[in-house]
Amino acid sequence: MDALVVLIPLLPLLAAAIIGIGHLSGLLTGEGSENTTADIAVWAITLSCLHTLILLGADILAKNTGAFSVGQWLVSDSLIIRLNFITTGFNAKLAALFSILLVIVSRFSVNYMHRETGFHRFYFVLCLFASAILLLVLAGNAVVTFIGWEIAGVCSFLLIAYAYDRPVAIANATRVFVTNRIGDAGFITGIGLCYVWIDTVNWGKVNASASILTPGQASGIALCFAIAAFAKSAQLPFTPWLARAMEGPTPSSAVFYGAVMIHAGGFLVIQLQPIFEQAPFPMLLLAVTGFATALYSTFVGLTQTDVKSSLVFATTGQLGLMFLECGLGFWQLASWHLCAHAVVRGYLFLTSPSMMYVTQDNPIKPVPPFISQMRWAYVASLQRLWLDQITDWALVKPILRLAQDMYYFDDYIVDRFMGAPAPAIQAISSLAQQEEKSFGTDLENDSNEFAKGTGLAGKLTEWTSAIVHWFEERWMVQSVSKTSHGTARKLAIAANQVERLIFRPRYLVLFVFITLMVAF
Repeated sequence: MDALVVLIPLLPLLAAAIIGIGHLSGLLTGEGSENTTADIAVWAITLSCLHTLILLGADILAKNTGAFSVGQWLVSDSLIIRLNFITTGFNAKLAALFSILLVIVSRFSVNYMHRETGFHRFYFVLCLFASAILLLVLAGNAVVTFIGWEIAGVCSFLLIAYAYDRPVAIANATRVFVTNRIGDAGFITGIGLCYVWIDTVNWGKVNASASILTPGQASGIALCFAIAAFAKSAQLPFTPWLARAMEGPTPSSAVFYGAVMIHAGGFLVIQLQPIFEQAPFPMLLLAVTGFATALYSTFVGLTQTDVKSSLVFATTGQLGLMFLECGLGFWQLASWHLCAHAVVRGYLFLTSPSMMYVTQDNPIKPVPPFISQMRWAYVASLQRLWLDQITDWALVKPILRLAQDMYYFDDYIVDRFMGAPAPAIQAISSLAQQEEKSFGTDLENDSNEFAKGTGLAGKLTEWTSAIVHWFEERWMVQSVSKTSHGTARKLAIAANQVERLIFRPRYLVLFVFITLMVAF
């Protein structure tokens, strides 16, 4: 039964590909194709769920070997990365639970997202996320886990920015994406330390080698993965990003930040239990951070006035308790807590749209008098202890000032030393623009003033521009102005078509990527 693990992330991935290609080609578009898109997504995720349940049943009956390898993916010196999966234990149980929750959310979204402008886009991202999170949970090594980790983060960004015509949604999505990259840096560093000190990135071998690591080495690896887990599961100081993520549709909030993805950090810590048990300081950090996050979330949650914000801080509070349990060594309790919380919180997020109707006649519970008199505490809770403002002051503004300084250095020192060429686009019209004008105009005027530059870079650009300008003027534009037919005109038309082709957005993006690759 181990081989079934390959189909679990593969089926949603194929569904995402079919929906994406169908939408881009115009086959799946508009309200008329909603049922087709929904059927593809729901059936793919349902089949994946059935495979996870079969895999879990085989694990309970002790029919699985524990691992399955598709083959070798990457070899570099002594680094060998295989596309392998874990088919037993907590990984199989959590994959089954997550797949069930994904089926529920995908079915719930059929009616909830009906007639939404981005219906097909939503299901494309949902299927891609389902594939990513199941790959993350079942991956047998850190690199494959990181692939699922990153794809899930990209899907999160896309659904937070679902209403991309709203500036607030785009700003929040970007903020969340950048914040999570801090955790990704910790994850990548942890992978590197595993390879340097243990010579493997396979989760089984990493955990098996925990006993031979020095306390410093174990602490280094555990600390890196702890930072990644803190960022992914919105622990302090990364907690504010979760409230910003509520810009997305309710089904995405349920599956990402209530039921599934928000628990990825806790899963990562539980999976690395042997490493953390050899690292006293990261264990202490887990406990302190989890306890502080639970207190912070409880305090801030007291003044939230909308359903989603209340659920957000309830979620981070429970996640904080899970990290506290891990830090205190209650690993089994943390595992059960994670699974139970995923079910309950997913249900609460899905029912949040009807919460106001259900609680319409229920009075608000009065605040105790000793709390109501503490206005400073109310303001601090309402402002969420100013964590966003502190982050802006400590990180965002210094980076902006550094960027401004670098911009000044580039403009007033580097450019003056190297020489900046005069923009050719200001000195000459394109061939298409020349054709729009009447042929036969005086093209000899200012022919020597085509482009000017200073310094080494400026002169090289000036000479290149002069050669191109001479060719275009002598052999193409003037020839076309004198003869209506012939080779010159065909050459001019061909050049015009090439020019228009080059200026299409996809080729401009390609040129930018090539330039960046060459630069780095």
